[in-house]
Amino acid sequence: MADAYSQMYIHLVIAVRKRESLLLNPWRQDVQKYLSGIITSKNHKSIIVNGIEDHMHLLLGLNPNEKISDLVRELKNNSSNFINNSGFSHHKFAWAEGYGAFSYSKSEINNVYEYIKNQEEHHKKTTFKDEYIGLLNEFEIEFKDEYLFDWISLEK
Repeated sequence: MADAYSQMYIHLVIAVRKRESLLLNPWRQDVQKYLSGIITSKNHKSIIVNGIEDHMHLLLGLNPNEKISDLVRELKNNSSNFINNSGFSHHKFAWAEGYGAFSYSKSEINNVYEYIKNQEEHHKKTTFKDEYIGLLNEFEIEFKDEYLFDWISLEK
């Protein structure tokens, strides 16, 4: 029987519910490692996980045997439980509904990696709303504001 070979790179974006700034340093790195561990345990390749207080970016090599929506559900459910059970936050932690998933070619991976690595610097100049809508526009994804993350109406 022949093997199946694939190379699919996916950039996921997930946000904290109501854009609350709950992913605080220094435990944010623990959450990033936890998310990376979930990706690896599901037979995907974790390339980089990074973000700021209200959202995360995850770059991975996708295992074609799993749907992206199933992976995101696992990431959100398990990491929410991890955060809440660890007592990192004084508030109940939850991720917002929805996510962004963007595909890249191998030649683009270094640029995407650097972009994700430099999130703190990037967000000194750009809001999450502008960043996210910019990604949707770059990938020519049609959207309606009312179906985006629940933070759109809260953004300055």
